Amino acid sequence: MNITEQPPPAFLNDNNPAPVLLSVHVKQALELYFSQLKGHDAADLYNMVLSEVEKPLLEAVLVYCGHNQSKAAKALGLSRSTLRKKLDHYGLS
Repeated sequence: MNITEQPPPAFLNDNNPAPVLLSVHVKQALELYFSQLKGHDAADLYNMVLSEVEKPLLEAVLVYCGHNQSKAAKALGLSRSTLRKKLDHYGLS
C-alpha cells in the first residue's frame, strides 16, 4: 500500500476539519519571505529552506519517538548514523 492508498488518520472525523498540508504552510511562508525582500534578490534559498525545515523536523520526530534515536531514524527513513550526524549538525545530540 503506498501513501496515496492509505486510509486517513484516526483523528480525522466529522468533528475535526482536515489538517492543512505541510506544503501549503511552506508555500505561505515562502510567499511571506519573498514579500519581505522588497525587490532584493533571494540567495541560497534552497539550503535556507532545508535547514529551516530539517531542524524542527528532527526535534518533532525525536519527541514523537520518546527520544529513541533508532525509532526516530526509522520514522525518518534514515540510517541511525545519518540521524546522529544531523543531530550533531543542529546541536541536538
